Amino acid sequence: VQLQASGGGLVQAGGSLRLSCAASRTIHSSVVMGWYRQAPGKQREFVASIRSGRDPNYADSVQGRFTISRDNAKNTLYLQMNSLKPDDTGVYYCKANLPSENYWGQGTQVTVSS
Repeated sequence: VQLQASGGGLVQAGGSLRLSCAASRTIHSSVVMGWYRQAPGKQREFVASIRSGRDPNYADSVQGRFTISRDNAKNTLYLQMNSLKPDDTGVYYCKANLPSENYWGQGTQVTVSS
């Protein structure tokens, strides 16, 4: 399966962005999908994940500001990011934890200016 992330860009602190991750084929709703990010010079870190459209999990740093969701009919994962901070800057990657292997999208750049 191929994952295509989009929606990144340059935004001022306090602004919002919505990321999308489109899958090339249907992914069962029970598969965990998530977002990760990697800031310059840092390791990739977990941002949020969701399974079956319920029970989302968030990193402490984004809790209350970011919302993860998925539209299974459109094979698309979303990340609504509000109240963005400069520390949110990085390349954002989507991931699908299929039984066979984990799949990653190509990443989309998010830059938050102060």
